[in-house]
Amino acid sequence: MSLNILLCGAGGRMGQAISLISQEHGCTISFPVDLGDDPAQGIDSCDVVIDFSLREATLPLARLSSAAGKPMVIGTTGHEPSEKAEIEAISSKIPMVWAGNFSTGVNLLFYLTEQAARVLDGQSDFDPEVIEMHHRLKKDAPSGTADRLLEILKESRELGDDQIAHGRSGMVGARPAKEIGSHALRGGDVVGDHTVLFAGMGERIELTHRATDRKIFAAGALRAAKWVVGNSPGLYSMQDVLGLTSWAK
Repeated sequence: MSLNILLCGAGGRMGQAISLISQEHGCTISFPVDLGDDPAQGIDSCDVVIDFSLREATLPLARLSSAAGKPMVIGTTGHEPSEKAEIEAISSKIPMVWAGNFSTGVNLLFYLTEQAARVLDGQSDFDPEVIEMHHRLKKDAPSGTADRLLEILKESRELGDDQIAHGRSGMVGARPAKEIGSHALRGGDVVGDHTVLFAGMGERIELTHRATDRKIFAAGALRAAKWVVGNSPGLYSMQDVLGLTSWAK
C-alpha cells in the first residue's frame, strides 16, 4: 500500500527530487504544495507531511499537522529560535523527524564526529573547525548540516555560541583553545560538502562527506516518512531513523 504524502515545497529542488523518486520508494505525493497553495485542502487525505519549503511556512504547517494528527518530516532550516522552540513543542503531540540533512552518509558523519570529539576532547591541542560548501543559490549559512556538526562540537566541549568563530578577518590574534571555527563556502552547483577538521600538533584528522546527487537526500526523506508513521509523538532525528542512536549508547 502506497504512503500518501503532503509535500510542502514541491516546486523546489528537494521537492522535485522527492517527487521524482517517490513511486520507487512506495510513496505517492497525494497533495503537492507550493507558494499560493493551501495545505489545509490536502491535510486530511495524507498519511504524513514532508516540509522542504521556507522557514516562514514550517510553523503554520506544524500547527496544521498537529490539529489533524498527521506525523511530519521537516527538512527546512534557518528558523528563528522562537519558531524552533514552538515547532519542537508541537512534537509532543505528533511524531516528527527534523533533520538538516537526510543522507545516510552525513548522519554517519554526525556519529563519527561525536566519537572523535569524545576521544579528542581530553587533548586540548586538537582544534576543531567545520567547513562546508554549497551551490551559489543557497540562502542560509551555515547550512543545517554544519549547524548540527557545530552543535555536536559545542556539546562535547561545553562551549557556547559566542565561542564559534564564523570566518576570520583582520588581526584576530592567536587562535583561542576554546574556539570552534565555522566556514561557509558558496559557488557553482555544489550539492553539499562538509568537513570536520581536528588540527593537532604534528597531525590532523579530517572527516569529510561529499554529496554529488540530490537524490540521496530525497531517498532519506522518504525513508524518514515511512519510519515516522506509527511512531509515538516526539522529536526524532535521522539518526533515530537509521538506528545510529542505539550504537552510540
